[in-house]
Amino acid sequence: MLGFIARRLGVMALTMLCLSFIVFFFVNLEPNLTKLATFQTEMRATDAEKESWLQRNGYRDNFLVRYGRWIGLMPKQPVKDVTTGEPVPRFRFCDEPAVATYSGVLQGDLGCSTAFRTTVAKRLPEALAATGILMFWVMIVMVPVSLLIGVLAGMREGSRLDRSLSVASIASTATPEYVSGVIFTALFASWLGVLNGSAATAISKGVSFYNFTLPVMTMAIYGIGYIARMTRASMAEVMTAQYIRTARLKGLSFRQVVVKHALRNALIAPFTVIMLQFPWLLTGVVVVETMFNYKGFGYLLVQAAANNDIDMVLACGIISVALVLLTQLISDIGYAFLNPRIRVS
Repeated sequence: MLGFIARRLGVMALTMLCLSFIVFFFVNLEPNLTKLATFQTEMRATDAEKESWLQRNGYRDNFLVRYGRWIGLMPKQPVKDVTTGEPVPRFRFCDEPAVATYSGVLQGDLGCSTAFRTTVAKRLPEALAATGILMFWVMIVMVPVSLLIGVLAGMREGSRLDRSLSVASIASTATPEYVSGVIFTALFASWLGVLNGSAATAISKGVSFYNFTLPVMTMAIYGIGYIARMTRASMAEVMTAQYIRTARLKGLSFRQVVVKHALRNALIAPFTVIMLQFPWLLTGVVVVETMFNYKGFGYLLVQAAANNDIDMVLACGIISVALVLLTQLISDIGYAFLNPRIRVS
């Protein structure tokens, strides 16, 4: 197992390196650099002034050189003051040194946020912590409810209960977050007035049922149907297996058959789907956090993309890639514990 984990970690590192190169390439396309120069200068700045700003700040250097600086394999160079010619930091609001230094991702420096006027390392953890709280409560609600629905439907395949739960699962999965969010807001916030339609106070005043329920419901309702359908299909297949029939013939109760024999094998496929929910939640929060004004990772990514904050967008991309790879590693390891017949070679 340790050898398998070591190999997977090596593959993960190589994958992250390749994907970081691709993300860096697309983020640094010419239209993005032009928007960045426009944002950092004046809206009425001439094309020559924008080009001068890009050259002075190193954005016109060789692409591989800029990538090496961002990774931390090459030293970052200071810029020269336009009046004195002395070396000065690129962005004073990030306290960057005025000398050449190795300061990149490998050294823990994710760059400078031009939109929030602070370092990425200071702004990003706050957003990740806020989204982590949201994701935690979404998983707390989504996983038990979806597994319960799937198991109940799979235990009695073809019954009225199965058909009812299947229709409800399909309906929830077919409803995207921006639709369910609007419906929940109109129903519980505007009409009934029992919940807050904005989750902005969840960060400043703390999480409460009043200000945090709507975003959790909006994100959970979509995943519940998907996981429940997968659990139902897996449970229905397991319940027809020969060892289940043998257990029933031995006189075991229906509850013992389900809990001790069927459930563990039926959870293998849903476990993979549950692990895939973590990357999906990072993309799903973009819509939900913007809709409910919750200043987490998704809100931060939208603001960074809108203001062409290159370093912040790159950092968000790396976080997303790392989360996908980590959840897949956990999923593979979990296989061996859920099913003893699976061995890691």
